Amino acid sequence: MSGKSDVESGARTLYPIMTESPELRWSFIRKVYTIITFQLLLTIAIASVIVLVHPVSNFFKESIPGLVLSIFLFIFSLILICLLSCFHQKHPLNYVLLLILTVSMAIPIGLTCSSTSGKIILESVVLTAAVVVSLTLYTFWAARKGHDFSFLGPFLFGALIVLIVFGLIQILYPLGKLSHMIYGCVGAIIFCGYIVYDTNNLIKKYSYDEFIWASVALYLDVINLFSFTIFSAGD
Repeated sequence: MSGKSDVESGARTLYPIMTESPELRWSFIRKVYTIITFQLLLTIAIASVIVLVHPVSNFFKESIPGLVLSIFLFIFSLILICLLSCFHQKHPLNYVLLLILTVSMAIPIGLTCSSTSGKIILESVVLTAAVVVSLTLYTFWAARKGHDFSFLGPFLFGALIVLIVFGLIQILYPLGKLSHMIYGCVGAIIFCGYIVYDTNNLIKKYSYDEFIWASVALYLDVINLFSFTIFSAGD
């Protein structure tokens, strides 16, 4: 009867032995991707303003207040992520925090793009889009075949810690252009893994009330993948 109901409703099961309603899960997934689309469009809009309006980018790059504000935005973004992890189910606070986080993440992206050639930005956008779409489709296909990627969590977390420590070493003791490119490539690979892991969680793990946190996780994966793709170019 359950299988018949699924067919009649037009909803396809996402993975074997799925006990929840496929229609409800698909609705949840559509909601998450709608939010991510809004985040990415807002990020593109803010980054475009910073790139095209030179006084704005010059303020951040050439003035002490701009430098202080850049550092503040980085720390503020980490605080917002922590707040969202606690209040992602509290409406409408979660939407307000999500909007502020998106804006605070978009400004550094815009500054990065303003210091990079248009050719590398275009290549990074195309590469990021291709990788995100490919990995997303693959994860949905693999989940339908019965594969599970939850085991990646501990490995990705450990790799992220190594990446952060290596980044600090690079800041204190620069190791040259080659290590710069290797660092960017390794970071991009790690966040490719996170896209698969978080998409798997989107399909199987997140509850219907965790749509904001699911959106944050995937948005950060895409933004970080794009950033490390630019970083690996070594422009």
